[in-house]
Amino acid sequence: MGRYLIRRILLLIPSMLVVFTITFFLMHATPGGPWDRTGRPLPPIVIENLNAKYGLDKPLWQQYTTFLWGVVTRFDLGPSYSRYGQDVRTIIGGFLPVSLKLGVVSMLLALVAGLSLGVLSALRHNSWLDYLSMFLAIVGVSTPSYVVATVMIIAFAIHFRWLPTGGWEGIFSNRIIIPAVALALRPMALLARYTRSSVLDVLRHDYVRTARAKGLPERLVLVRHALRNALIPIATVAGISFTHVVTGSFFVESVTRVPGIGRYFVSSVSARDYPVIMGTTLLYAAIVMLMNLTVDVMYVFLDPRVRYT
Repeated sequence: MGRYLIRRILLLIPSMLVVFTITFFLMHATPGGPWDRTGRPLPPIVIENLNAKYGLDKPLWQQYTTFLWGVVTRFDLGPSYSRYGQDVRTIIGGFLPVSLKLGVVSMLLALVAGLSLGVLSALRHNSWLDYLSMFLAIVGVSTPSYVVATVMIIAFAIHFRWLPTGGWEGIFSNRIIIPAVALALRPMALLARYTRSSVLDVLRHDYVRTARAKGLPERLVLVRHALRNALIPIATVAGISFTHVVTGSFFVESVTRVPGIGRYFVSSVSARDYPVIMGTTLLYAAIVMLMNLTVDVMYVFLDPRVRYT
């Protein structure tokens, strides 16, 4: 197990290098520059001085090696072009906790609702409850999160005036309801569908019928024998969904005015803020890779037959 973890962690290094390289050259291949959206055209001499200050006047290969060396040796992503006097690490440290809190709340809501709907659908197979749960799952999968956020703002904030239209005051404020529900709907629908399918498959196995034949209560059969084995594919879906919730909240944070890293990433792309784009992209890639590794490790605890040697 230890050797497997070391090998997987070492594999993250070339993966991050590939992400860094692709992102760097795509940024510079995009038309425009960081000084094109300053409100009014800048004089050529000012643009030259800004390029010289931030090293954008150097050849592209030299910018690449300088940036990469700073990231590898000092984890220095450089200063932001749009926020004068702030470096990328400070910006990420200020915005990332908000996105993580919102993502954790959304994922907890998706897990509770998705697992409950999936288990109830499996136990009441082909009943009206099963059909209703799968209808909600289809709606959740097919509706983008930013559309859900917009509809909820129009309905519950503007029309009924039950909730505020947006903003952020922490996870215990009612301002989190709209963005959390909007982000949780799709993973909840996926978890409900996979839970239903997995539980239905497990309930047909011989060891479940044997447990019932022994006279065990149905609740014990479901929790100890069926649900634990059904969690193996569900863990994979939950891990992928969590990465999507944390890293894919760009539009929801923008619509609901949540000051998270996703909303700032959208503004940094518009401003051609190269260091911020690079820092957030590397951060998202690291979250995805670490979550995939976490899911692989969880298999050992969910299924005793799995061993990494």
